[in-house]
Parts: sequence; structure tokens; C-alpha cells
Amino acid sequence: MNTKINVTKRMRKRTLQDGSVVLQLRYVVNYRCPKTDQRKQEFFERQKDAQARQSTLIVSMSAGSYVSERTVPTVNEACDHWLADRKRNVKASTHTGYSIVVAHIKGPYLVGTQRQKAEYTATDVKPKGTHLLPMLGKTKLNELTTADIRAWHRQLLEHSGTYTANRAKSHLKAILALAEEDFGVRAPSMPTGLGRGKAKLKKSILTTEDIAKLVEAAKHDKDRGIYCVFPFLVGTRPSEQFGLLWEDVDFDANVIHIRRMQERDGTLSDMTKTEAGTRDIPMGKTLRGMLLEWRARCPRKDGKLYRVFPGPGRLQAWPKLRIGGGGPLVYQNFRKRYWVPFFTELGLPYVTPHSARHSFISTMQAQGIEIGLVARLAGHANATVTLGHYTQAVRGGEVAINALERAYGSAS
Repeated sequence: MNTKINVTKRMRKRTLQDGSVVLQLRYVVNYRCPKTDQRKQEFFERQKDAQARQSTLIVSMSAGSYVSERTVPTVNEACDHWLADRKRNVKASTHTGYSIVVAHIKGPYLVGTQRQKAEYTATDVKPKGTHLLPMLGKTKLNELTTADIRAWHRQLLEHSGTYTANRAKSHLKAILALAEEDFGVRAPSMPTGLGRGKAKLKKSILTTEDIAKLVEAAKHDKDRGIYCVFPFLVGTRPSEQFGLLWEDVDFDANVIHIRRMQERDGTLSDMTKTEAGTRDIPMGKTLRGMLLEWRARCPRKDGKLYRVFPGPGRLQAWPKLRIGGGGPLVYQNFRKRYWVPFFTELGLPYVTPHSARHSFISTMQAQGIEIGLVARLAGHANATVTLGHYTQAVRGGEVAINALERAYGSAS
């Protein structure tokens, strides 16, 4: 039996939330288990801790009293640890979404109808005619294999679909990475090619000629136009658009401050989807003019300007203002009352509100704006991952917005 025990150094790259990469030095105790002859590795942040563990192993193996490595957490415990860590950095609703996905990793997973699943979640009692799949929760991290992960992922694909399976896979990768750092346990690498299947259909986006037509029509539609053209000119997510307040529109500096978002129930959250989502976007001449005109007509909350895109309230004859408006406009009402009718009347191909953001990004790229600047204006956390490659942003945001204006203006 080989009882050689040594300590080695290992450098690993870590990508931080801001996209920067740092090197992390760790000390690894390498040995073979005297009971199974399996290769073991234990990770430490400090050299003296690794050397202390090396000495302990030497003594215990010489005395024949070796006990397996330090306490190893289960996947359940690693999931709970990750959720606790993320809770400090994300909104409550986002954390709730994480918890729902992580439940697909931990298990057990009920195979049944949506109603049966909801019943099981509420009562923790298995409905008749259903069965439970154990998933990965009770497996210790040092016993988890790539084969286990593949089998788990196949089960999710079969019973929950591609979206849920791949989202759970992404969360599991982050959970295992954090467990390696914080528990010093070597977790298996994620299997290669996991989740690859049919090519994902690209979302439809409008041509620059279509958007030029939309912009021109929006200038003449005093009540709906600004609602529908805004994301094409600013690249906001729907939640960012509906969360915009008039105090965020700085006409003196000619910028729009993206500082918050609207939740699904219409309440405001004083943070964006990601840290990178907090950003300043310059206003082009077209948007500035439309916003100045809209400010005079915008429904007030208790008689005062508040939300830039509020619910409309009841319409009165111009020049009287609407009454009862100024409150939140939720996404589904926006689509039904503003977005869909506007596109239908113009005879334009239907696209989703989020595709307006896609148009904003792709148009600026086509106009030659460097990728790093596009990513910054779009609020992407990592240009390398989100846009495929990275170019240093050396120009100001006004250059990009002016290019957008030229693209839509020349197409009209």
C-alpha cells in the first residue's frame, strides 16, 4: 500500500461578479486512502493548515487509526450553503426563484401532473398515482460522479423539460464551485456536452427599416408611442422600463439613470437584475424630444409626476390630464393594451418587448460600436459570455446612441 503523503500548490482562476479574473493559490494534500487505495485530495487556503493535515495523516496511518477525510457535506448541504451565500447579493424574488430551481437538484422530485406537484409542495404528502425520484440531495460531494450528474440531468429533461434541466445544471455548477472553495472538498467536473440538443431558435427581431417606421409612428401617437419605442432606443429590460421614475430622467445631463426595476406585482425594487444593470444611458435627440412632450401629458400620482410609464387611468379630453392614473403598469397589461395593438396597426411583424433590447444591441454592433461599450449600455455583467467576445470600450455612450439614431434615421 502506498502511504506517501505530500503537499502541492495549485493555482486556479476565479471570475468575479464584475467580470475580472483573479488567481487563487490553494494547497493540496495528496495521498491514497489506506482502506480503499483510492487517490484523495484535500484543499486548504493556508500552507500551515495543509501541513498540519499532512502530519495528522502520517501519524494516523502509521498507527493504523486512519479515519476518512474531513466531514464531507451532502449535495443538500452544499445547496443550502449556496442559497445562504446568494441571499446577501440578490433580490428576495430572485432568491425565491433560485430556491425553486435548487429543489430540482436536491429532490425528491414528484412525477405527476402540475396540480399533483402543487399539492405535494403544499402538503408534503405524495398524491396517489405518483412516485418520487430521489435526485442528488443525499449524495456526499466526494461520492458524486459525472455519471450521477448525467443521469440526474436526463431525468429532469424527461420530466421537467430543457429549460428547467439546463437552469438546474447551471445552478449545480455554481453550487459545486462554492463547495470546493468553502468546504475544501474536491467535487466532480460538470460533464461535457450536457444539455446540448436541438439548436435553439433565434428570436425574431425587426429590421432597421421596421424600427424606423415604428419610431416615426410613435412620434404621432401621443399616448402609446413612447411606451412602445422606448426599449428600442434605450435597450432596457421591461422590468427596468416600468420601474423608471421621472427623477431618473436627467434632462440637464441628458442621461437616463437605470437604478431600479419593477417586480411582477407592480412594486418597485431599489436594485436592478444584476449589479451591472445599474447604469447611465445617454438620450438621443429623438428620445429626448419625445420624453419632454410626454412629461406634459404623463398621468400623475396624487397630482405629481412619479412613474415615467404608469397605468393610464381614465382618459379625458385634451388638454385635460388623465385622472386616476400614475400607478404601476404590469407587464401583461402593457402587452395587451399598448404593445400588441401598436404593432398590429402598423402591420409590423410581431416581436416580444424583450426583443426590442435585442434590436438595440444588434443595431449598435452593426454600426461598429465596440462590444465592451454595447455591453455596458445594455447592462450585461460579462461581455465575454453574453456577447461572445470582448473589446475595450474607449468611447462614451453618446457615440453609440448617435449611431443608433443614424441607423433608424437613414432607414426611414
